[in-house]
Amino acid sequence: MELFNDLVTFVKEVFSQSDGCDLRCAIEHFITAHQQLTYCLLMLIIFCETGLVVTPFLPGDSLLFASGMVIASTTALNIWLLILLLIIAAILGDNVNYFIGKFLAKKGEGAKLFGIFKIRKDYLDRTQKYYEKHGGKTIIMARFIPIVRTFAPFVAGVGNMQYSRYITFCVIGAVLWVSSMSLAGYYLSSNEFVKAHFDHIVLAIIGVSILPVIIGFIRSRKSK
Repeated sequence: MELFNDLVTFVKEVFSQSDGCDLRCAIEHFITAHQQLTYCLLMLIIFCETGLVVTPFLPGDSLLFASGMVIASTTALNIWLLILLLIIAAILGDNVNYFIGKFLAKKGEGAKLFGIFKIRKDYLDRTQKYYEKHGGKTIIMARFIPIVRTFAPFVAGVGNMQYSRYITFCVIGAVLWVSSMSLAGYYLSSNEFVKAHFDHIVLAIIGVSILPVIIGFIRSRKSK
């Protein structure tokens, strides 16, 4: 019961940032109360953020960065073990998404996911052609773009991207994403500017992450 209450508190602190508590604060509180169970909590969040198409709103980049910062100041958790576990969680999440998409595609035209996403024949054909040509770089680049990384594996499954090719780029993307974001937070944790402007740093990370989407959208509008 205490663990459940702490989980609820963690969620409230993450999304409401009450009493000036940001993501770092929420992680610190959970580590203090449950220490190594924090590994499981962070793995669950990364798994859901990458593996469930209904939870793209969960923190990804910011969670990795904040976790790295917090772990640098505690001996309760190990940064290298965290990175390994979160890479595994990210890969597992992506694979769940991939196979959901593949299952939906096999049901054929008219199939629906949660009554929202509907498969169309023209969509299947276009997606398959796109992933045959650009699938590898899409899977890797999508790792660094919020929301897009949640849907890219699903769309890869819908587009019937060859699994051996998909899993190769999935692993590469997961290693690059988790390690770069976590280690950035870990090694910048002692920087006074970063500590004082954590919220702005997180917003900057998100802004840089979604910049390719904005540029791509503008280009596509101009080409029409």
